[in-house]
Amino acid sequence: MFFDIGPLEMLTLAVMAIVIFGPDKLPKLIQDAMGFVRKVRAFADSAKEDIRSELGPEFKDFDFEDLNPKTFVRKNLIGDGQDPLGFNALREEMDIRTVLDDKPATAVRTAEPAVAAPAAVPLAAGERAPFDPDAT
Repeated sequence: MFFDIGPLEMLTLAVMAIVIFGPDKLPKLIQDAMGFVRKVRAFADSAKEDIRSELGPEFKDFDFEDLNPKTFVRKNLIGDGQDPLGFNALREEMDIRTVLDDKPATAVRTAEPAVAAPAAVPLAAGERAPFDPDAT
C-alpha cells in the first residue's frame, strides 16, 4: 500500500499518534509535517531547475529519471524498442515458463563432443589427499 505498510499497520500508527500527541496537537503536527514535505519538494524542484539551467541548451532533454540504474540500463543497453545486444533472442531461448512447467527441458546440441571427466581414484589407507596451493 504505502512503503510496504498494510492497512492494519497504518491504523495502528494513527491510533498511536493520537495517544502520544493527543487529539488537540495532532492537526497542528500534521499541518507542520505537510509544510515540511512541501518545502522539501520545492527545494528539490528548484535544484533540478538549477541543474538544467547550468547544463545548458544541449541538455534540454535531460531527465533525472534516466539516472535510475534500471532506467539507464534499459535505455542505453537494451535500447528504445531496438535490440542492439540481442537480448530479445536470448530471452526467447531461455523461456522461464518451460522451467516452471513439469515438462522436461529440450536438450541443446553442441558442435563439440563432451569430454569425459577423469575417474576418481580412491586413496590407499594412510595416504594423504593431494594438496593444491592455488585452490586454498
